[in-house]
Amino acid sequence: MSSPDDTSTHVPPHTPSQTENSATTTSVTTTAKMSSKTSVTEKYAFDTLQLHAGQESSDKTSNARAVPIYATSSYTFDSADHAEALFSGEVTGNQYGRMHNPTVDAFVKRLVALEQGIAGVALSSGQAATTVTLLSLVTPGSHVILSNQLFGGTYSVINKILAPWGVEVSTVSPTASAIAEVMQDNTAAVWCETIANPSCSVPDIAAIAEVCAGNVPLVVDNTWGCGGYLCQPLTLGANIVVHSATKWIGGHGAFIGGAVIDGGNFDWTAGKFPAFTKPTNKGWSYVDKAGAAAFNLRAYDLGLFTMGMTLSPYAASLGLQGLETLSLRVQRACDSALALAQWLEQHPKIARVDYPGLVSSSCHEVATRTLNNGFGAVLSFEAVDTQTARTFLDSVQLASHLANIGDAKTVVINPWTTTHASLSAAAKAEAGVSEALVRVSVGLEAVPDLQRDFDQALYG
Repeated sequence: MSSPDDTSTHVPPHTPSQTENSATTTSVTTTAKMSSKTSVTEKYAFDTLQLHAGQESSDKTSNARAVPIYATSSYTFDSADHAEALFSGEVTGNQYGRMHNPTVDAFVKRLVALEQGIAGVALSSGQAATTVTLLSLVTPGSHVILSNQLFGGTYSVINKILAPWGVEVSTVSPTASAIAEVMQDNTAAVWCETIANPSCSVPDIAAIAEVCAGNVPLVVDNTWGCGGYLCQPLTLGANIVVHSATKWIGGHGAFIGGAVIDGGNFDWTAGKFPAFTKPTNKGWSYVDKAGAAAFNLRAYDLGLFTMGMTLSPYAASLGLQGLETLSLRVQRACDSALALAQWLEQHPKIARVDYPGLVSSSCHEVATRTLNNGFGAVLSFEAVDTQTARTFLDSVQLASHLANIGDAKTVVINPWTTTHASLSAAAKAEAGVSEALVRVSVGLEAVPDLQRDFDQALYG
């Protein structure tokens, strides 16, 4: 295929330009037309947006109500002038399947609306979203502050890519005070999770955002925030949101996908991020081209055009189907998780239960202020000993023993030997991981059935 020498001309169709930020922001956060007769002039509720955002009432070509799967690698151009305008960035539209797809575009717009952002990029996995976000922000010599309670894959990106590249890392407790203590002039990002994996602790995102306060972008992995239903970090002051869409956004364990959402609330011209303001060989920068959505354009350029971390239209279609029932599934799972956590807290084979919805949780008060609609669909428990935990994993019949969360079916795993196995013993301890810990992602089964299954498995 033909490729321009300036990759930044590949602007995603939903990225607002500097001169069009206001109008485009409205279209992506409240959706464009909801029907052929009614234009959106008001903000719809979450339950409505998860069904309609990013899509007109039917496909213009076929009148299909569902978003069609556009299974195409490439697109025709109307004329030589049209092709030139597309590749120069003078007009937006579909150039090539690695960067552009209408099915994927609808999926992205819906997520942007649910998270209250201004633009977004869908990618091939949550790990891809993490990688793209970090590479968009750091350069050799940069400094990154990480929560010490993160998904193991996030540490892998740091340890295997960024650290050898010369990026300095500080790993601290995800509190405003701890982060403030290690902040440096060259700090390029602060990274935390809405609900930590697997300790289930909830950081005070609003307080951390105040510490970052326009000086350092705050990135929140909101995977456990369930597409914005439990938490919208951007409304609390965060600047960038990352998702593994594989989890609750899909909700059925049938696809892999990720997303990055730009809050449009960080000033990239302040001097710390020259990649955003450095002119291309055509004389303009990411900021010139996209204004407040400059981060989104850089992530899009690196993730799709440069590294090809493309989400397939088939996967995007599954993601769209999952979003339509997101609030229903998540609410049910959260209610069940609280009931199961309260029951496990009284079980003789359990030494400790980690769940922010429990009054006994050290983060209950922060979680009450930070989360909406529930306290999450994941809990962790520490069995009385390691053998009991292993017996439990070998004996569950209704729950599935596998490495995933956010499934409609309840799944369990031992992070010590699997998801966090690459960490040192000290790092595992900091993350709240012990040998006898079991992480439970609660699905949609009846709670009494889960209780019976867990009880028999704990006794083996």
